[in-house]
Amino acid sequence: MAAAPFSWINPEPHGIHIAPADCWVDPSRPVDKALVTHGHADHARGGHGQTVATPETLAIMELRYATRDGATPVEYGETIRLPGGVDATYIPAGHVLGSAQILLEHAGERVIVTGDYKRRHDPTCPPFEATPCDIFITEATFGLPVFCHPPIKEEMQKLLDRLAAHPDRCVLVGAYALGKAQRVIAELRRAGHTQPIYLHGAMEKMCRLYEEHGVDLGELRLVADADKDAMRGHIVVCPPGALNDRWSRRLPDPITAMASGWMRIRQRARQRNVELPLVISDHADWGELTRTIEEVDASENWITHGREDALLRWCQLHQRRARALALVGYEDEDD
Repeated sequence: MAAAPFSWINPEPHGIHIAPADCWVDPSRPVDKALVTHGHADHARGGHGQTVATPETLAIMELRYATRDGATPVEYGETIRLPGGVDATYIPAGHVLGSAQILLEHAGERVIVTGDYKRRHDPTCPPFEATPCDIFITEATFGLPVFCHPPIKEEMQKLLDRLAAHPDRCVLVGAYALGKAQRVIAELRRAGHTQPIYLHGAMEKMCRLYEEHGVDLGELRLVADADKDAMRGHIVVCPPGALNDRWSRRLPDPITAMASGWMRIRQRARQRNVELPLVISDHADWGELTRTIEEVDASENWITHGREDALLRWCQLHQRRARALALVGYEDEDD
């Protein structure tokens, strides 16, 4: 008797299990063989016997989790054969450096696992590529109609205008250490900001890794190496947790800013005592999620880690088959 369609791929609470190959996509606990979409901690973990990912993601994982043993690099567009007759191809996801969708093919069936993705231009990573498939497994981090991310050019101008209006102060930007911080810096450079940008010490190694992979971030300086007066009129980038930390007292009367898609919600900005909310996300917004589902045009859509109910309802209203997955361990990571 022939196997049921797609019986070879199984969403489990701790990840997507590929049965013929006995491996997992983005498992939330250590496994013998893991296919990893990108380096954020809710998708990438140490302790796997073998980790298959892009070279950039593997470099990020080595830096963050000291995972060198068992690392198997796969370039964008490269297809590898897994046990059980499963082919895996890594395709750009546009989320952060090294991020990939994984196209899984078996017995004539095609499944895309997106991990996290965005559709906006990002100077730090290749753009998302919409790829036809039978099952499309999509994130839904900003899966509510209220989320409509503004053009990043407008948010950069808000930041630069505030800096220009207060030359005796600095603007302290909270940004997630992997992806968001480097994108903000690169977009500031694209907007013509050539001045040195100061970094919290926790940001330095990841920024240097981006530079080693060809991302030009301009002149970066450490806050620890500067005196207070030297940082007046400059931008400082720090992890979100340092915005209101004792560490920030060494800065010259900082204007607190936060780069996150969640800054669309005013209450989130107030909770963090953010003076300058910057709506900058590394995830697709509502319009981009729905447009991507239409472009990919899969027979079925599986929705995970986010606001699943609204996107599920949208699919139903547009006569698209869909289901929500009950995966655990996926967080917002201050986006």
